Amino acid sequence: MAKKLALCIGINDYPGTGSDLSGCVNDANDWTAAFKARGFTVRTLLNNQATLKAMRSALASVIGQAAAGDLVAVQYSGHGSYVPDDDGDESDGTDECLCPYDIDTNGPLIDDELNELFGARAYNSRIVFFSDSCHSGTVARFAPITTPPTTKAKNAPVRKVKFLPPATFLSAREAGKLGVRSRRPASPPGRHEALLMSGCQDTEYSYDAWFEGRPNGAFTFVALRALKKISGSAKYTAWHKAIRKALPSQQYPQAPNLYGTKTMKGWKVLA
Repeated sequence: MAKKLALCIGINDYPGTGSDLSGCVNDANDWTAAFKARGFTVRTLLNNQATLKAMRSALASVIGQAAAGDLVAVQYSGHGSYVPDDDGDESDGTDECLCPYDIDTNGPLIDDELNELFGARAYNSRIVFFSDSCHSGTVARFAPITTPPTTKAKNAPVRKVKFLPPATFLSAREAGKLGVRSRRPASPPGRHEALLMSGCQDTEYSYDAWFEGRPNGAFTFVALRALKKISGSAKYTAWHKAIRKALPSQQYPQAPNLYGTKTMKGWKVLA
């Protein structure tokens, strides 16, 4: 029988950066519950568990356990950013990256390495990557506001974007290699070694938000709410379409996207 394996990562705390978040641990726990309800064996890394070394090791482990026919789901909620491209494979001169707990001391997990990790999967195994952070895509029109209010209390928490400016963790020399561009071509972490459902487009930010007094990523909240409503035989294209009915909105101007081959997009959701 085919195995279903998942790795969930949620990082609120970023020591040394002054850029902590609020909803990412809830995001990871919510995805963990959703995966377990669908028969996945799940490993979860939260805050200081999600160092660069631990993320690399956990990714290699969960992907290495999958054989032909197995499904691996990887979920990440935390800051995203970009760094100078050192190998010339990016037309815009930057590599997208995820931001581990210890990014201030050990640096980011860049898309080239993530692509290598995903590319080590067994033949005919599948990987789906859910990223509630800032990286790639293209802006679209607003949807009606359908998410619940931030909170019923008088003083609403401050919404934050899940983007860590490169200068926060790069040396002045490395940061100086980055040019100022109005738009960067899409180059999502993992490319097409995995199907990627991302929280926003390349000109946007993913929001660390609050819904009725509880912190969550806007993408995570909407995606899991939509997951409960789609049919058991739905494809990823249908799930993505349901998500886009709520995002982007005037509250959360982020447009989730779906990256992958036509075949990948036609896979049955979490099956």
